[in-house]
Amino acid sequence: MTIKIHNTLTNTKEDFKPQQEGVVSMYVCGVTPYDRVHLGHARAYIVFDIIKRHLLQRGYAVTHVQNFTDVDDKIIKRALEKNISPSQLAQIYIDDYFVQMEKLNVLKAQKYPRVTDMIIEIVNFIKELVSKEFAYEVDGNVYFSIEKFKSYGKLSKRKLDSLKVGARVNVCDEKTSVLDFALWKKTKENEPQEVSWDSPWGKGRPGWHIECSVMSSHLLGDTVDIHGGGQDLIFPHHENEIAQSEAKTGKQFVKYWIHNGFVTINKEKMSKSLNNFFTLNTIFKKHNPRIVRYYLLTQHYSSPLDFSDAGLDSAKNALQGLDDAYLRLVCKAKEIVFDVKDKDLLKLKEDFLSALDDDFNSEKALSYLHELKSIILNELFNSNKERLASLRKLFEDLTEKSLGILLPQEKNLNDDLENLMIERNQARKNKNWKESDRIRNILNEKGYKIVDNKDATSVLVKKV
Repeated sequence: MTIKIHNTLTNTKEDFKPQQEGVVSMYVCGVTPYDRVHLGHARAYIVFDIIKRHLLQRGYAVTHVQNFTDVDDKIIKRALEKNISPSQLAQIYIDDYFVQMEKLNVLKAQKYPRVTDMIIEIVNFIKELVSKEFAYEVDGNVYFSIEKFKSYGKLSKRKLDSLKVGARVNVCDEKTSVLDFALWKKTKENEPQEVSWDSPWGKGRPGWHIECSVMSSHLLGDTVDIHGGGQDLIFPHHENEIAQSEAKTGKQFVKYWIHNGFVTINKEKMSKSLNNFFTLNTIFKKHNPRIVRYYLLTQHYSSPLDFSDAGLDSAKNALQGLDDAYLRLVCKAKEIVFDVKDKDLLKLKEDFLSALDDDFNSEKALSYLHELKSIILNELFNSNKERLASLRKLFEDLTEKSLGILLPQEKNLNDDLENLMIERNQARKNKNWKESDRIRNILNEKGYKIVDNKDATSVLVKKV
């Protein structure tokens, strides 16, 4: 078993070999909590959730760190607009993050560091860069000198000369080079006191890029096995992280860089200006989070994903088919085995895991889950209890443990639902198909789907 990862740094698919055998350190760039989490966040964190789940399945111990950038220009601006403190605003949206990720069944990281809790470590990191002459101070601001780091651009494959010519960067007369970026930002007039800290260069706050370098190195060490986020972070954020981290330590900062593709909405880039920017809170009012998670797994993580009503409808139908097969199986197999031993099922499981071994190909893994669904439906009424128990165990392992898709639950019928099911079963027994269909329609309007089995039993399934 060898896991292969497409490494953005080398632009090749490489065998995964962590620094310490059996142990993986993983740092994922977290949200800047100035607004509710959106669809782009969902894709990124589901991608790294699948990566984490698969590493765990393959026996690795994973230390997962994900930050909150809880001090930022956008946070300060939004807090002033709402007449609350930046820390209050950040907490509102951090809370929202956890609510929405729980709905998507995203596993929690071991640690969620916040910038505001690591100011001392950030100041010390910057002091070392200044002492090594990779950074310089001008009037209370500290900048990293790009030209001092000779391999700058190795992640994004950009050359310094081309960046200087027509680059979309902020011009600042006090910087040595137009490309130099801020490590420490002098406090501006009218900024809240709580986002200003003492430093050797005067009152101020950290720049964006330095924050992740400090949090990852402080909690995971100078070299991290896996680091990543959305493709939009490759440049300048991750490029700058590499520069300042390797300038300080002289060591490789990250072994494997992983970046997920963009999300588009009906073939257009998701943006507030196009009014196609959807928060998860809004999406979940219309679509079950299970459907959204399933949909985000139907495309390889590195590819762009177009989020559309048609795509969601297709995902809904596919997930309903999986739910139906599983609940039929549960009715026939109340027990599950400790482990699957049937050779054909072991092969299917290994094919499924091998798909994820190959750069975490969730799209291909889903095809094996649907293959298992077909086996279940074909064998439901002609297999013994032990075989059905093995099928149930495998389905649950692949669906919920590996892919994180929550399983549907058998409905505990209340009196009204139970009476309707009794009436319908009697109508079917009497071959009163008109009455049977009438009751089916009533249940359908209540949000349930009836699945009739060959053995005359029926399963009531909550529609997704």
